[in-house]
Amino acid sequence: MTSAGVNVSGNLQAMGIDSGEKRLNELGYKQELRREMCVASVQVCEQLDHQPYVFAGYLQTLFKTLAITFSSMAVFTGTPLYGQSLLYAGPASLIWGWVVVTFFTWFVGIAMAEICSSFPTTGSLYFWAAHLAGPVWGPFASWCCAWLETIGLISGISAQIHSLTKTLPTNWKAYSGSQALQIIILLSTGTNKRGGYLAPKSIFLCIYMALILIWAILNSFALKVIAYLNILSIWWQILGGMVVIIMLPLVATSTQPASYVFTHFEIPESTGISSKPYAVIMSVLLSNYCLYGYDTAAHLTEETKGADKAGPIAILSSIGIITVFGWAYNLALTFSIRDPSYLYDENNETAGSLVPAQIIYDAFYGRYQNSTGAVVFLCIIWGSFFFCGLSVTTSAARVVYALSRDNGIPFSPIWRRLHPKHKVPINAVWLCAAIAVILGLPILKLNVIFNAIISISTIGWVGGYAIPIFARLIMAEEDFKPGPFYLGKARRPICLVAFLWICYTCAAFLLPTLYPITWGTFNYAPVALGAALTLIMLWWVFDARKWFTGPVRNIDNQNGHV
Repeated sequence: MTSAGVNVSGNLQAMGIDSGEKRLNELGYKQELRREMCVASVQVCEQLDHQPYVFAGYLQTLFKTLAITFSSMAVFTGTPLYGQSLLYAGPASLIWGWVVVTFFTWFVGIAMAEICSSFPTTGSLYFWAAHLAGPVWGPFASWCCAWLETIGLISGISAQIHSLTKTLPTNWKAYSGSQALQIIILLSTGTNKRGGYLAPKSIFLCIYMALILIWAILNSFALKVIAYLNILSIWWQILGGMVVIIMLPLVATSTQPASYVFTHFEIPESTGISSKPYAVIMSVLLSNYCLYGYDTAAHLTEETKGADKAGPIAILSSIGIITVFGWAYNLALTFSIRDPSYLYDENNETAGSLVPAQIIYDAFYGRYQNSTGAVVFLCIIWGSFFFCGLSVTTSAARVVYALSRDNGIPFSPIWRRLHPKHKVPINAVWLCAAIAVILGLPILKLNVIFNAIISISTIGWVGGYAIPIFARLIMAEEDFKPGPFYLGKARRPICLVAFLWICYTCAAFLLPTLYPITWGTFNYAPVALGAALTLIMLWWVFDARKWFTGPVRNIDNQNGHV
């Protein structure tokens, strides 16, 4: 073998325990989840015995990590919220609000990328919190972060399904009860004006449960299956997003002028909100909801080669892609509006329930006098939600697995059990699925349940970011062991801005969304979240503080022996 070949062989042997796995061992965890994000890449490198292919294998790994992280965010994830955001304060607030939100989101993403680079573990946020907060506050910080993250991720599964099966209140009286998939069926069977089929709530619930079942089954297979599905997802969303973004304004026979899109601001009486700042806050909830989920890269670090590098890159790349595509999608929709007042009419073709669907329908029907093109575009959007829900389920299961590995939830030995062949946390997957089903049962009686689930998901998920970032902000620099991605002196201002922005985001989702406040317009998120957090805190005070010490080492690496 040539000297080059010997060097490559040495590199490949080193890849057996790569930098990410080595750091995992140092943190006290043995490798249990299978790192299948690049198994094929390593095998190809071994066969070809050539250094460029080692780098190619790393790129393939990075792309798979990016794919599943990007899928958790999704280009079209804000579709159900678009109509509500447009209604509160007009297009200018919606469009420029996206720019403002993405600006501050970058601070959060950069702060998390640095921490992810140092702590490549599946436990991610709560593991970070435990180590960054120190031995005194670490267990409590870890406990709070773990449960916020778990609540956010599991309710996030429900939120994605509701995005598929039920929309937010895009008329000004109550939540409409329609949904993206149902709109496809409605337009395919004749539209609301021509006797199309409008599914009742019982059918919504069946669709809801079916999607959870599909996602749970897919997540029960080897990670390779999820990885390849998410590669399909990223191409589906990027190529599909480009088609929608470019074609929609071209198809529309009449478009709004730039002055309307970028400068028009109005507060309709229908929302019951008269305060301009309040209306703007409500208008940018779309952006706040869309721009999170990038921590998925951290949840999969134990299943990814070179995770201390691939994780941070995936986090920042996902934010970058969503920043551009999300804003372009909002612009395409807003420019293509035919009649703003008609979008919310309960007698229009989509029953006033999903504003983007009506915009797309108006564009295609105005040009071609049929709804075929609109159905195709809506299928692209629906596919984006499907892949997003699949990724969120993957991420939620990894958090439950990691928390049970540290004995943080009841019956932990059950939930941390891995599939003997595929090495995936199969019991954790089905626990998440079961809870998501239970969260969806109120659809049958309460129209406001989606608003509460969206708020709980966002507050729990994003709120979980705040704890490790705050701990990183106040900790002594000499206590931090940096990874390849390191901020240095810039970490304090970046972490401060990130923490304050997270606090604002959580507060915004607790506000009432419609006035006057009645049983049908009340935001139940503060009540539900407050009750859950109270129980969790009481559990801590009376019991958990006696035995929960944060992440539990499961490896003896003293003297370098594993």
